[in-house]
Amino acid sequence: MTFATVLFYVLSVILVVAAFRVISAPNPVTGVLHLILAFFTASMLWVLAGAEFLGLLLVLVYVGAVMVLFLFVVMMLDMRMASLRTGLKVYLPLGLGIGLIMVLEMAFVIAKLWAGAGPQASVPADYNNTRALGTLMYTQYVFAVEVGAVILLLGMVSAIALTLRRRRDVKYNNPADQVRVRAKDRLRLVSIPSQTEPKAQPAASGESK
Repeated sequence: MTFATVLFYVLSVILVVAAFRVISAPNPVTGVLHLILAFFTASMLWVLAGAEFLGLLLVLVYVGAVMVLFLFVVMMLDMRMASLRTGLKVYLPLGLGIGLIMVLEMAFVIAKLWAGAGPQASVPADYNNTRALGTLMYTQYVFAVEVGAVILLLGMVSAIALTLRRRRDVKYNNPADQVRVRAKDRLRLVSIPSQTEPKAQPAASGESK
């Protein structure tokens, strides 16, 4: 068994454990920290597989969006930021431990790439890795891209629905009432008699010309 295979299984175990802790952690801060670890470990797996662009994209997009997710959690639970700051010392060891694991993962992956790097593949001078990736995504893997887009859309709509507070100064519509409405309840025909302009009276005969 090679070092790359061992590293793959170790990163996979860390990813599965971190993902499980995201949905089982009783504290939202703990869940967010493990979510960062899960995204970072997945990016290291991409880099280990040779897809450096996807690994960097996963770190920049998803790890950067974790703070937005954390804000959604705070909005849903009506938590006070002052109370979160008071527990900084409680979460500091967990945060340092997750950061140390991320540094070790990056060190092992980079060491594997540098130590086992062979001769570069011969590619044309105008070869564009990003363009080739986009071509594959929207031709061979277009269904997977559409499924991922739908899942992200559902997540966004769910976050908005969970954080929406019912306001009394907003008029709400009931779709069931709108479906059961009848035409005679919304439209009324009224017969209005037509009116004509009065004719102008002729000038008085005694008026001077």
